[in-house]
Amino acid sequence: MGSRRNFIRTTGLTAMAGIAGFETVFAGLKSKSKASGKGLVLRFIPYELQLRHTFTIANNSRTSTPDMLTSLEFEGVTGYGEASMPPYLGESIASATKFLSALNLSQFKDPFEMEDILKYVDSVMPENCAAKAAVDIALHDLVGKMMGQPWYKIWGFDPADTPNTSFTIGIDTPEVVRQKVAEAKPYRILKVKLGQKTDREMIETIRSVTDVPLCVDVNQGWSDRQMALDMIHWLKEKGVVFVEQPMPKTSVDDMAWLTSNSPLPTMGDESVQRLPDVIKAKGVYSGINIKLMKCTGMREAHEMLTLARSLDMKVMIGCMTETSCAVSAAAQLSPKADWVDLDGNLLITNDPYKGVQVVNGKMTLIDQPGIGISALNPKWKI
Repeated sequence: MGSRRNFIRTTGLTAMAGIAGFETVFAGLKSKSKASGKGLVLRFIPYELQLRHTFTIANNSRTSTPDMLTSLEFEGVTGYGEASMPPYLGESIASATKFLSALNLSQFKDPFEMEDILKYVDSVMPENCAAKAAVDIALHDLVGKMMGQPWYKIWGFDPADTPNTSFTIGIDTPEVVRQKVAEAKPYRILKVKLGQKTDREMIETIRSVTDVPLCVDVNQGWSDRQMALDMIHWLKEKGVVFVEQPMPKTSVDDMAWLTSNSPLPTMGDESVQRLPDVIKAKGVYSGINIKLMKCTGMREAHEMLTLARSLDMKVMIGCMTETSCAVSAAAQLSPKADWVDLDGNLLITNDPYKGVQVVNGKMTLIDQPGIGISALNPKWKI
């Protein structure tokens, strides 16, 4: 086993020759370090994501998102991760700092012991799912680099199977909505935020300038199930292909009734956080939206996808507003999804990474080790 691991590490390091410049991401920074010697070395720094437009959903608006960038180093190889923490999730720079500072990853001398490492990370404190995802993503990136393979290949996925990614249109005035739709012209499906009194106006405004397929995310904004059903019938006539989290996550019986009567698939988002929630969602929703920041990262996301497929449920891979780091990590799962909403990096102005690309609206994976990050944008000094 030792000789095999050494061979994998050697080939991985050779494959990384083209991305050596990326190792400078934390050089010279006054970042936190939680290990030394031969164990895993964790570093992290706060970062603020700046949004291109004010982002409005059913119950809040924001112009930025707090984020934590992480790295895991082992024997000269570094993997990268991140925690995106929109305020409604209940995490913050302070909470992420507290959690990451409590970890002792130097006790682990072999990154390939991923199961043990991530079980330990999950056990240190409850909640803190995004902060845990930041470690999980960095570990996957590290191990993928050491193996010299991207994770979609390690999992045996065909990159040709990736679906088109949706581009998100937040709630706004008709003038701004039309501007956002114009900016989204390269995309073949749009995701529209609903959940306010302007829902019909939002859809009619978009339909006045484009006929591309739509999906809608209500963010728990509808409380009456009959009204929700009537709205879904109207949305189907407007070219909508599915409805995400139409009712509050606590309205389980109403949601099950709505799904059984809905002419469109319903997707659970806020109601489906981690692996145990997948089974609970069966019969309540048609499918689930998996996000790394909700489920602690790539390891559990892969488990959720596998379980959902075994239950004959639809699968969507989504994201928060994130850099190309977390989006590229989530994209490794995209060949097995029905839909992907991986535009979080496209909604910000200060992405420090380069990763997966959208080509003619299609999520396009990169044949590069780890999560597919290739370089820093030198414009951004972090």
